[in-house]
Amino acid sequence: MGAVPGTDGASDDDAWARLLEDVARSGRRLRRQELEALREYGDRAAEEGRPLAELVDERLAVTGRVWAGQPVDAASMTALRAAVSALAAGHGRAYRERLRQEEAGRREFVADLLSSRSDLGRLAEHAERFGINLACAHVVAIAEGDGYDLEDPLVRALERRLLGRFGEQEILLAVKHGRLVCIVPSGAGEHAAVKAFAELTQGRRVVVGRPHSGPGGVVHSYEEARTALEQAAQLGLPGPLLHAADLLVLPVLLRDREALAELVRAVLGPLRTARGGARPLLETLTAYADSRYVAAEAARQLGLSVRALAYRLAHVVRLTGLDPDDALQRYTLETAVFGARLLGWPDQDRPVDG
Repeated sequence: MGAVPGTDGASDDDAWARLLEDVARSGRRLRRQELEALREYGDRAAEEGRPLAELVDERLAVTGRVWAGQPVDAASMTALRAAVSALAAGHGRAYRERLRQEEAGRREFVADLLSSRSDLGRLAEHAERFGINLACAHVVAIAEGDGYDLEDPLVRALERRLLGRFGEQEILLAVKHGRLVCIVPSGAGEHAAVKAFAELTQGRRVVVGRPHSGPGGVVHSYEEARTALEQAAQLGLPGPLLHAADLLVLPVLLRDREALAELVRAVLGPLRTARGGARPLLETLTAYADSRYVAAEAARQLGLSVRALAYRLAHVVRLTGLDPDDALQRYTLETAVFGARLLGWPDQDRPVDG
């Protein structure tokens, strides 16, 4: 059997040369063991960080010296192609395995970034390995929905398009609890990256947390975005792209649920006595506020005439004693209506459970 690089203690060049000379002399094909040894040689070269082009060029240079001035027959060329193919196969095998390991490590790192139970010191250490600067502020955007999987072809395509445009910004894509999560460095390019992420998620609602720095900054922004996303869905807020910074009033209102429930009960409880229950009047108040208290626009949203809208608003005033056209009373009504939506009131016209 001819010598194979890396298998007999001789230099790689000498072993390769003897293999070529043996094949040229005998006209035989490379044996299975020789091909596997060449694959392993390519595998080791990849693990050492040697590029495939460099490896092949090196082997071809030795081949040129061995065959210089000699006629080269078809059998020798066939053997050379098989040898180079085996080297490339081994190199590719190792490269793919390294990519899989790096991808697994990267996913583990991103999962740790989004976990409040992670060791912050270890996070900072791993971030350096992946070239992520956690000292800088980051924002986290979460897309509404569930059942996302990073292996899904649609998600893979989204990741390729996003990283193709903004890869230099250290953008990270992850899936947590079935939701698609995008981590973006705050600063220049942040708005464009978040907007592109929202567009690529095909119209799903996306909520963005506020920027926070440090190893724990990412999970802080993630928790803000996650909570705001759930509340936005609960409230039915319009808009495909929302920012947690614009919804900071929600956690303030929910900090004392008992007090909020009492406010809803005291202000809106009388609406339950209306014919048809409280819900149509709540919808009227919501549309009136969303239209910035323009009666014609609110009526259009509700599919009512302006006269019918005015009748409903007058009914609200009679039942609650509060007029939405009065600035102070409007604030009380708005807060109560917002609280009702947060608490899911009225649930089948039952009183709020404080």
